[in-house]
Amino acid sequence: MKKICVFAGSNLGNHPDFANLAKELGQAMAEQQFELVYGGSTVGLMGEVANEMLRLGGRVTGVMPRGLFRGELMHSGLTEFIEVADMHERKATMHRLSDAFISLPGGLGTFEELFEALSWAQLGIHKKPIGVLNIQGYFTPMIEMIRHSIQAGFARAEHEQLLLSSTDPRELLAMLGSFKTPEFGNKWNQLD
Repeated sequence: MKKICVFAGSNLGNHPDFANLAKELGQAMAEQQFELVYGGSTVGLMGEVANEMLRLGGRVTGVMPRGLFRGELMHSGLTEFIEVADMHERKATMHRLSDAFISLPGGLGTFEELFEALSWAQLGIHKKPIGVLNIQGYFTPMIEMIRHSIQAGFARAEHEQLLLSSTDPRELLAMLGSFKTPEFGNKWNQLD
C-alpha cells in the first residue's frame, strides 16, 4: 500500500477535532511515506490533509473536474494536478491511482464516494482496504445504517468487514495495512 485516496468534506465542520484530526492524518501519512490522492482543493477538510502532507514534504496528487475550478479553489501547490472532464472521471481516476481509501467527515459527495468504494468492493471490482476516521462519532450512524441493512436482509453480514473504522489516524493506517479482503463469493450466486 503506497497511495491512499482520502475522501473529505469541502467544509471544516463545526468542531475543531474535524480539522485537527484531518491534519493529524496528513502528518501520519507523510511520516509513513504514503502518497495522498484526493479531490484537489484547498478548502475544507480535504485542504487540511493536503496542506499538512505538503508542509511535511509528502507527495500529493489532486484530481478535479474543469467545472469545479470556480466552485472549489484548486490547490496550486500540489505535487501533481490531474484535470478531468467530470465527476465520474474524477472518481474513476482516484480509484485507479489508489491502493486504499480513507473517508473523513463530509457531506453528500463524500458519502457518495465512500459508498461507491464499498459497493465496488462488495461486488469484487476491487480488493482495496476502506476505512473511516470516525471523528466525534461522525460515522457511527452510517455504520449503524449498514448494520441495519444487514439485519433487514439487504446486505450480508460479511459486508460489514469491508469497512474499517477508528478514531485514531495512525491506528487506521495500521488497520488498512493489515487488511485482508474477506472472501464471500459471488453475490449474484447467493440470490434466491
